[in-house]
Amino acid sequence: METLTLDKKEITSDFLPLNGTDYVEFYVGNAKQAAHYYKTAFGYQDLAYAGPETGVRDRASYVLQQGKIRLVLTTPLHSDHPIADHIKKHGDGVKVLALWVDDAFDAFHQTTSRGAEPYQHPQIIHDEYGEVRTSGIKLYGETVHLFIERKNYSGAFLPGYKELKTSYHPTDTGLLYVDHCVGNVGWHKMNQWVNFYEDIMGFRNILTFDDKTISTEYSALMSKVMSNGNGYVKFPINEPAEGKKKSQIEEYLEFYEGEGVQHLALATHDIVKTVTDLQSRGVEFLTVPTTYYDDLLDRVGHIDEDLEPLKKLGILVDRDEEGYLLQIFTKPVEDRPTLFVEIIQRKGARSFGAGNFKALFEAIEREQEMRGNL
Repeated sequence: METLTLDKKEITSDFLPLNGTDYVEFYVGNAKQAAHYYKTAFGYQDLAYAGPETGVRDRASYVLQQGKIRLVLTTPLHSDHPIADHIKKHGDGVKVLALWVDDAFDAFHQTTSRGAEPYQHPQIIHDEYGEVRTSGIKLYGETVHLFIERKNYSGAFLPGYKELKTSYHPTDTGLLYVDHCVGNVGWHKMNQWVNFYEDIMGFRNILTFDDKTISTEYSALMSKVMSNGNGYVKFPINEPAEGKKKSQIEEYLEFYEGEGVQHLALATHDIVKTVTDLQSRGVEFLTVPTTYYDDLLDRVGHIDEDLEPLKKLGILVDRDEEGYLLQIFTKPVEDRPTLFVEIIQRKGARSFGAGNFKALFEAIEREQEMRGNL
């Protein structure tokens, strides 16, 4: 097992303090049906709604929550809406990575003064529950970061939304919070976005994987993990690398028709229970050959979990100097081979499963080959 050293240097002045991920917003073709899927398959609960019934005339948005995770699923109500153009080009995908801050106006000033391109100038929105301050900057592709300051707000989600109550309440699946979000960028663009996060947002590069670390017989990619000062927000960034055949990053860029969010990693305290539940609800996961488990304990050492359930479910294990982690990846949750979900349980490890990359990417390549895209 290759050991990768994590950069532990401290940031002395955090000019952009972040409290975590506030929400992730998807632009989708049918928000009502997408919300039902995420509730049924992943165990999210209704939280809020915005649409014609709440005074929003051009779109409908459903807000779902599980643990500290909030998803917003938004669809346009007219074909000439800019959101419709986004969906036509990219299919369903992530538009907004919203970050929870104490001062949204200062976050805008700090980032734009360092070179960020504005997406939404600072504004105050309010209703009977108080006010929320927001601002935003542009990211890779058409993705954006919004800064959300909600300390003076007591409503269900945001002004313009009303609490959503339905009679359908599926049980949760043990998902807790967003561990990290991964972005795919174009050829030779990774360092540009690494510099963006370092210079404009005050993040640091805590892990680097080159094309020798992340490669198979057929394809390769490179990745750098960016983390904010307190480690609450982490954004790995991937770019393609030369290989014999088309890499998963190239496939994503082709079918998403641009750069964007590749996957959301969602944390759980009991990955065996969570994955068992998700599989019973129809969520499909990538599988690895059972030979992966033959020498697993020799590679990663002692783990608390029984090996047989991990083998049955296809859960991967990796260790770093801090501990170990367990992880598994869904197949794409869209018809286009773009967005997928990672389920992760950390038992001390701060890394991202480098020891699993070869097995994981070979599994992805098998799926690519079935789609005729390898």
